[in-house]
Amino acid sequence: MTEPKKKFLAALEGQSFDVPPIWMMRQAGRYLPEYRQVRKEAGSFLDLCYTPDFAVEVTLQPIRRYSFDASILFSDILVIPDALGQDVRFEEGIGPVLKPVTNSKELSALSKDGLLEHLAPVFETVRRLSKELPRETALIGFAGAPWTVATYMVGGRGSPDQAAAKLWAYRAPDEFQVLIDLLIEATGDYLLAQIEAGAEAIQLFDTWAGSLPPAHFERWCVEPVRQIRARLKEAAPHIPVIAFPKGAGPAYADYFKATGVSAVSLDTAIAPEWARDNVQVLGPVQGNLDPLLLVAGGEEMKTAAARILEALGDGPFIFNLGHGIVPQTPPEHVAELLDFIRNFR
Repeated sequence: MTEPKKKFLAALEGQSFDVPPIWMMRQAGRYLPEYRQVRKEAGSFLDLCYTPDFAVEVTLQPIRRYSFDASILFSDILVIPDALGQDVRFEEGIGPVLKPVTNSKELSALSKDGLLEHLAPVFETVRRLSKELPRETALIGFAGAPWTVATYMVGGRGSPDQAAAKLWAYRAPDEFQVLIDLLIEATGDYLLAQIEAGAEAIQLFDTWAGSLPPAHFERWCVEPVRQIRARLKEAAPHIPVIAFPKGAGPAYADYFKATGVSAVSLDTAIAPEWARDNVQVLGPVQGNLDPLLLVAGGEEMKTAAARILEALGDGPFIFNLGHGIVPQTPPEHVAELLDFIRNFR
């Protein structure tokens, strides 16, 4: 007798539920005291990502607490530039700091050779999680989308306007395309290795997609994700892919169609009623409670969650946030939200 399909995976195939599957971006993170303890033991943030004992533990922590329907591998989108040979470090109170790649000479110093060997600890984490997670909990692998990863590689850190990457893309698009093509290939290799290790779904995070005007959005956000999706579909057709083009606005629907992904994750700026009428008609959607409402808790949080459930709950839908959990989130508010969603109907 075959086991029933995991709820999260069934939703990605188009099934609807009275109680939708639930997980949250950054559900393993600094809002949990047990995470902070492991982070302290690990030393550097990259050591946390590259040490399977630590990465497995922090991935499992929110599952033990809240029984989410899906668990996402604990890692970071910047392990790809690290594996390509760029200098990447994380500074306390600042975040990621990279040695910027600003011209074709610096770009040529990066190499995909040895990428999978460098990232072998991540795949070991995935293998162990696939065995240690509860049977009903799906395992999500992930990577950053090429545009967003490129903005960090070129700018050297996160920035409010992604100016360094945009200027390179505007002034020398063919040169910038070399970087994007490298990231398309490296990301495809990385995700296929995660799938081989046991990932049951993939999410691509394009955090800075909304910073580009339409024509450049097509070239630098839509097309790279379309190519990665096509490669994954050919090699692992059974694995669903969720894309998160944060800030895409009205372009969400066209992005969904053009990339061929299985589902899209909605950011907080998307009205759930608009998403129902324009995006969910194309396939499953995920989202999109404001993470700060989770910090606030109480009736405002529940009212916003109810609006999302009423608008999107009759179609294929996964409840999530519109971005990641923030560190100041009280853990009891997460429990309060889950209780509200699970008893909504």
